[in-house]
Amino acid sequence: MIITFEELQDFLDEQFPQGAAYGSLQKLGDGWAEMKLEVDEEHLRPGGTVAGPAMMGLADVTLYAALLSKIGLVPLAVTTNLNINFLRKPVAHAPIWARATMLKVGRTMGVGEVFVYSEGVEEPVAHSTMTYSIPPNR
Repeated sequence: MIITFEELQDFLDEQFPQGAAYGSLQKLGDGWAEMKLEVDEEHLRPGGTVAGPAMMGLADVTLYAALLSKIGLVPLAVTTNLNINFLRKPVAHAPIWARATMLKVGRTMGVGEVFVYSEGVEEPVAHSTMTYSIPPNR
């Protein structure tokens, strides 16, 4: 692992403070990360479930953290593709958390997957695959 949990947390706080709206970093390893989102009214959609964009945002920032654990603090690594499957209804007003794992990290691209879970639900509520573009001269 190229960076520590504390280095990544400081980087996110300084360079991507709006990312806190999508979740907080909980754990970090070599090519993987876990984040948690405390769900409140702003994350709910009609019908009393967590909105898809809230789960997508959590998944995206979690994979960003996993990628940075492999390549270092690269602000301009950006999502180029995000696919998500919503598998089951999350519990309203319960935290959701995500675990991201990098599947491949090359010179210009990183590919990973994310499972999103809802507190109180054993099986994942969403699964996402993503591709990140890694800028040259990182």
